[in-house]
Amino acid sequence: MSIPNNLKYTKEHEWVLVEGSTGTIGVTDYAQGELGDVVYVDIDPALSEIKKGESIGTIEAVKTVSDIFAPFSGKVIELNNEIKDSPELVNSDPYGKGWMLKVEISNTADLADLLDASAYKALIGQ
Repeated sequence: MSIPNNLKYTKEHEWVLVEGSTGTIGVTDYAQGELGDVVYVDIDPALSEIKKGESIGTIEAVKTVSDIFAPFSGKVIELNNEIKDSPELVNSDPYGKGWMLKVEISNTADLADLLDASAYKALIGQ
């Protein structure tokens, strides 16, 4: 299982790639493995802002549906439309083509609550 050191993580199993004032959000390799085959990702295309801790959409697998939570607050700048037609990208490439959305981070203090790779590994028992 892959847990890249350059990412930050949430206890709800989202990952964040911080590049300047932009955060790219997705679900971790661990999460997609626990979910099983992802069949649908539902993020409202009209979503313009996210608020830390709130649900920003759902991810549906064969066995279950799970919420995707905002790891920080900010303005949505891009949604990954490719996962609408190919949700299996979340399984096959969770840290690459399986990303969910890109957001302009409004409060960098929100990032202090995120886990680094070693803390995330400890959380999932790795």
